[in-house]
Amino acid sequence: MELLIILGISVIALLFAGLYLIPNVLKRDQGTPAMQEISNAIKQGAEAFLRRQNKTIAYLAIALACLIYILYAFVRAHNEHDPSSASSLALWTTLSFVLGAACSVASGYMGMWVAIRSNIRTASAARTSMNGALQTALRGGAVSGFFVVALSLLGVAGLFAIVNALGVTDDMTKIPLLIVGYGFGASFVALFAQLGGGIFTKAADVGADLVGKVEAGIPEDDPRNPAVIADLVGDNVGDCAGRGADLFESTAAENIGAMILAAGLYKANAAYFQSNNLALIGVILFPLVARAFGIIASMIGILSVKTNETEDPMKALNRGYFVTAFLAMIGFFIASRWLLGDQYYLNFFFCGVIGVLASVAFVYITQYYTEYTYKPVKSIAEASLTGPATNIIAGIAVGMESTGYPILVIGIAIVSAYFLGAHSGLQDAGLFGTAVATMGMLATAAYILAMDTFGPITDNAGGIVEMSHQPDSVREKTDRLDSVGNTTKALTKGYAVGSAALAAFLLFGAYMDEIKNYVPTFDKVINLNKPEVFVGALFGAVLVYLFSSLAIKAVGKAAYAIINNVRDQFRNDPGIMLGTSKPDYGSCVDIATKSALQKMVLPGLLVVGMTVGTGLVFKWIYYAGGQLSSGASGAEVVGGFLMSGTITGILMALFLNNGGGAWDNAKKYIETGAYGGKKSDPHKAAVVGDTVGDPFKDTAGPSLHVLIKLLSTLTLVLAPLFI
Repeated sequence: MELLIILGISVIALLFAGLYLIPNVLKRDQGTPAMQEISNAIKQGAEAFLRRQNKTIAYLAIALACLIYILYAFVRAHNEHDPSSASSLALWTTLSFVLGAACSVASGYMGMWVAIRSNIRTASAARTSMNGALQTALRGGAVSGFFVVALSLLGVAGLFAIVNALGVTDDMTKIPLLIVGYGFGASFVALFAQLGGGIFTKAADVGADLVGKVEAGIPEDDPRNPAVIADLVGDNVGDCAGRGADLFESTAAENIGAMILAAGLYKANAAYFQSNNLALIGVILFPLVARAFGIIASMIGILSVKTNETEDPMKALNRGYFVTAFLAMIGFFIASRWLLGDQYYLNFFFCGVIGVLASVAFVYITQYYTEYTYKPVKSIAEASLTGPATNIIAGIAVGMESTGYPILVIGIAIVSAYFLGAHSGLQDAGLFGTAVATMGMLATAAYILAMDTFGPITDNAGGIVEMSHQPDSVREKTDRLDSVGNTTKALTKGYAVGSAALAAFLLFGAYMDEIKNYVPTFDKVINLNKPEVFVGALFGAVLVYLFSSLAIKAVGKAAYAIINNVRDQFRNDPGIMLGTSKPDYGSCVDIATKSALQKMVLPGLLVVGMTVGTGLVFKWIYYAGGQLSSGASGAEVVGGFLMSGTITGILMALFLNNGGGAWDNAKKYIETGAYGGKKSDPHKAAVVGDTVGDPFKDTAGPSLHVLIKLLSTLTLVLAPLFI
């Protein structure tokens, strides 16, 4: 029954996206021939980049899948506590990895495919109606949201059903350990998708801004700028495909982690569940059922969004979000009472509510630090009066300050959910309470991703309107939508890092449970007083800094090449600035593509290499030293590595995301006319600050969301190798 509900709702979500939302968007007017020409250039560039990127990712994923199979089947010794035979464990871990990677690629591609066809329809709709433009952009973005959430549920539930039906293991509680590779495959693809897309989009953005705005003094999205098409392409490959893969791996990894903890909960309370006729499969699948109800809530929320010509479009999006959140809480109530029993369900329902409220809190905190209606961003704009240096100092300070409230929210959510779980009346239920809170935060993921993809669609729509020389009244509408899109992109980054933080604690608990399964004597404690564990923790922290450095430097090097290309075009063809000849847009797209694909590989391999190397080296040291009681096994050292890397990654991601977003909106605040407006010295200083913040908020920061979860899924998959 539970499996049928999960699979059924997942299929309904895919049909809703494929048979209703996509036709609803594609049937809308495509505007003038000039608008179509620009849209087609964006479409061709985005699809060409994604094809080349996915080809590179496929090679890396196939190589890693082969390595996983070899390590499990031939290198690792069989453990009596393995969920199945060595060959079955190797096969299903590898198959689930491949399926997770494939679904991640598919969800990201589908989101971008619709987004690059929604931009022109949004631009065209803005010529007649604000409501039409808003609904076009949101429904185009919603396709990504439903594909991501539905495919993650369908993949995990489908794998569970297949493994159970084939009788691969006679212990259902161990099935999640066989399919944990699904989350790893999703995380692996997401890291490269987010990195590659982020490098592309910010290299193009920095190149377009520095030469176009600062040096040439031409407006944003001016058709005379050779980098403008690459910039618009980058919005899609970074914010649509990249973020889609990011949230896909979030939902997939947390689904499996929660199932592992649910299996442990059932084992610890078997007598209660059996006496109340509560089946094991229902408890294990509870997280997926709750998430499935969240899909229904998101559908209703998307369809409820409407606005008029005078209302702030953000208010309409917020109404839809609150409708989704309220209905998601109702879904949690139903799932908790049905699958966890009448006696103890209420505490877990409130854990889900805590997760939903935490997501709302993250949205508002991010809004405070990144919107120019509030003090932090205004302080950066004011600092621009004295030049770029003071702008950058103020931006860094705001970014650092912005870590405080989110960490407070995360702390309250984790402790309160753990407390509710621990006092639910069930044994060992504290950690499961935090897992339910994470599911609550992710219950609105489909709607949140729709809001995120709304951003690049409206940004592209504004570019199309500007480049096709539409009337000012149309540009005013797309500017309003673009402003809202910038806000939604910032809010969803806050949501993503918040969910990553809760999920990291969930997945760390799942890692501890997995080690306990393979080593029953393990007391589920990571002791930082052991020198090996402390060193492992240091390695985890420094990984975040090294990774961020590589990501930011990649943007700088790629941007350097684009800047030189744009300068050369302006110098060699004066007709570009006069408007008598067209710039070569394709060369900038090609430079950004090549740079992104070259520079994304090393940071990704660094993450995998450092994690695996730490576990295997300290495993060898432990056994070479005679398994001293004072020593730490490879699994314990990796636990310290995981814990420290997660904490450092959360803080760094918050700093980079919010600092970059604040710099961006400080520039936009000055562009409204404050402190001299466009082309003034404060504006030029703010553009420099925004340029510094670009790789922070759209490359390194979002990639750290993925890194946090990749560390968890990587250690979950390879934990047996470190024992």
